Amino acid sequence: MAATFTGFEFIFVSKEEVSITDTDSIIAIFEMHDVFCCINCAAYTNVDKAETEKEKAFEINGTAVGQLASICKKYKSHFFHFSTDYVFPGTASLPYKETDPTDPVNIYGASKLEGEKQAIEHNEGSVIIRTSWVYSSHGKNFVKTMLRLFRENTSVKVVNDQAGSPTYAGDLAFAVMQIISTDYFIPGIYHFCNGGIISWHRFASEIKKLVSAECKILPVTTDQFLTPAKRPRYSALDTSRIKDVFGVQVRGWEESLEKCLGMISKDA
Repeated sequence: MAATFTGFEFIFVSKEEVSITDTDSIIAIFEMHDVFCCINCAAYTNVDKAETEKEKAFEINGTAVGQLASICKKYKSHFFHFSTDYVFPGTASLPYKETDPTDPVNIYGASKLEGEKQAIEHNEGSVIIRTSWVYSSHGKNFVKTMLRLFRENTSVKVVNDQAGSPTYAGDLAFAVMQIISTDYFIPGIYHFCNGGIISWHRFASEIKKLVSAECKILPVTTDQFLTPAKRPRYSALDTSRIKDVFGVQVRGWEESLEKCLGMISKDA
């Protein structure tokens, strides 16, 4: 990424170095550097655990986002924040647009929606990007979990009645940099995910095919695969606005998945 966008200096900080809930440590970074743009990647992402850790989820995904947005406004730094498809109820039959009514079905979604509100309230120049089913060659995510389960089991159960669009983190990062690199900056809410609408079972099946795994994938319904937090049945996102406003390119999910698996294979 840094090699592609050579006109920028990137400063990465871990949560151990700078916690999003510690305003003093955040301000210290802004005092130390002339921050042109702040991209907030911090979030409470454990959807099920959020049901019993509501206060913590809202602190990280809500209150702290507003504080960071306010700091960015004070230091005249562009603020980017990531939100989620889970702000929607999942009752639609067509991809959600940015203007569609929100109504989260779980605490995680509600905390992320609060973050959107806090960002806009404290910094009207915020850019909020809702995304979905994010995976990467790094960290914990669905793709890496499936690869592990394929190695450890002869069969695995995957839900086949929840529909959405996977998002490769590399594509999401590239989209953000495309926006930052434009000659104009239009704040607001945007949707970004890879092209195509599939089920988790379809996603797992494609992973299996691409890595030639022998593990059998058994389709199950949401009712057969109960979790502490309810999930939206349909959470596909319409990406027309981000394409029209910034000219952001959206690749199909199959192409992006293949690229990610190639990265994982190379790093193995």
